[in-house]
Amino acid sequence: MTTTDQRIDLLWPQVHTLTLLGQLASFTQVAQRLGLSKAAVSQRITELERAVGQPLVQRTTRSVRLTDAGRRLVEQTGEAFELIARSVVEARDQAAQPRGLVRITAPVALGRQHVAPHLEAFVRAHPDIRVELDLSDRLVTLAHEGFDLAVRHTSAPPENHVAWKLCASRALLVASRAYLKRQGTPKMPADLAAHACLTYLRPGPAVWQFERHAQAGEPQRLSVVAQGPLRAGNSEVLRDAALAGLGIALLPDFSAAAALRAGKLREVLPDWRPVGFFGDAVYAMRPWSPGTPKAVQAVVAHLRAALAGGFGEASLQSPSDLLEGNHAAP
Repeated sequence: MTTTDQRIDLLWPQVHTLTLLGQLASFTQVAQRLGLSKAAVSQRITELERAVGQPLVQRTTRSVRLTDAGRRLVEQTGEAFELIARSVVEARDQAAQPRGLVRITAPVALGRQHVAPHLEAFVRAHPDIRVELDLSDRLVTLAHEGFDLAVRHTSAPPENHVAWKLCASRALLVASRAYLKRQGTPKMPADLAAHACLTYLRPGPAVWQFERHAQAGEPQRLSVVAQGPLRAGNSEVLRDAALAGLGIALLPDFSAAAALRAGKLREVLPDWRPVGFFGDAVYAMRPWSPGTPKAVQAVVAHLRAALAGGFGEASLQSPSDLLEGNHAAP
């Protein structure tokens, strides 16, 4: 091996760093992904540029982009790094016990209430697995941002992902007893036009759609434009506003169930089913690949056992109770 070849061998971390920079377009995010400082990431890129003799990254105050040479280098080496990553995972999975790091992303409310509470038992049962849980309502790109698993509230998982259904879910229209006593109880969806509606923060007007199945014939469907004093991008905020008597809220069941069981909230229009606003199931998902690492399988199996009862009585079990569930590979 020549001296030049040896020098190139020493640049594999720098090339990998450039690959991540091409995916994330952020020195800060690359530094977080690699557990390095921004200065160390910048130094790696500088070393690589010096070795190849030309700029690989265009830096401005607002953006980071790869040059044409940088893009070609990433394209030509990307498959090799993916193969290395898969090979390391396969070698690790030959161990008797699953091990390694599993990075999970989940929406804030769902993650706080029904994912995080079950991780303590999982970590105790699997001491060789480390878990990182990122709670964000931003829809992240799993592969590019380094996540192994996403927990999502949806009706249709992406076709290019492997998805495991954790439990069913539904939307609920709820209000406090105090609000209903003060303002009256709606009898039909159209009555909501005269009420204070607490709506989810989305572009455009908040249109709530409802469906009711009659004994014969097609289901009856109605919609109403919901208006009120508060819009928020988090179901826990809307739930707390409903608890405070501020109005009627449309919530996913995972945020409303505990307050309903405690009698602090009442379901409104129980004969009408809200449709089309939230997902009808909770899934664990990851981009398709030929195999799923054992550590990821173990996390999915644990969450499936923990959430098997949906968001009814089973969700009130403690994490230690759930440790006795079925932990077979999904």
